[in-house]
Amino acid sequence: MPFVRTSVRKGTSQDRKSQIVAGVHQALIAAIGMPEDELFNMVAEYEPGDFFYDRTFNGIARSDDLVVLEITLRRGRSDAMKRTLYASIASRLEEAGISPKDVFIFMHENDYSDWSVGNGAFAMAIVQQRGSDT
Repeated sequence: MPFVRTSVRKGTSQDRKSQIVAGVHQALIAAIGMPEDELFNMVAEYEPGDFFYDRTFNGIARSDDLVVLEITLRRGRSDAMKRTLYASIASRLEEAGISPKDVFIFMHENDYSDWSVGNGAFAMAIVQQRGSDT
């Protein structure tokens, strides 16, 4: 279950935020086989004066509209899967009008033992089992 933190420049419209979330979600489904119901994406705005970054790091010309995606997920995806995921995210966000140059992605990987996804249950004990709250 990936958990995504999306940071966008203050003043980004709700529609643009929704497009970013949808694009990232669809890329996760397509590239790593994430189930559709695993949507957890927290969007936050940053003030322009509170985020400092190099506009030309690694030879990429970034604008004022940098979108930062921090993805936390269970370890086990290959480098090829990650490469496909990053490209898919950039492509889907470009369809939403965001330059691929302004898409900055990084990942944190961990294990099932590092999660509790509800009811205080240790995720290791419920590994991908679908439950019922009734």
